[in-house]
Amino acid sequence: MIELSSPECWKLLASVPVGRVVFSQRAMPAVRVVNHLVDGQLVVIRSHQGAAITGGAGTGDGAVVCYEADDLDPARRTGWSVVVTGLARLVRDTGAAERYSRLLHSWDPADMDQVIIIEPGTITGRRLVG
Repeated sequence: MIELSSPECWKLLASVPVGRVVFSQRAMPAVRVVNHLVDGQLVVIRSHQGAAITGGAGTGDGAVVCYEADDLDPARRTGWSVVVTGLARLVRDTGAAERYSRLLHSWDPADMDQVIIIEPGTITGRRLVG
């Protein structure tokens, strides 16, 4: 395994459309598969009103989350994984929310009317070499 630099992590994260957000739901870990986009050094996802992650992200301080994305080849035992740990917050600026809504179309057929940004505290990554 090779540790990746922060710029490599951001480049790889931006190269895939889907990842997993890990958050706390009623004091237990919860994981959701979501599509994302990378905007500078922010991870942007969408959700719907009433979703567990939306509640935590809507608090003043935001919610501590991890976001993980990867690209693995099990046959060759190669690939990479990137993890962002930080605060998830609802985007309350109408202009920014509209911009992200135009750029990021949710794969979920539900009305994804909430935009959430993950502001990283750390980003780490590893490359698996066969």
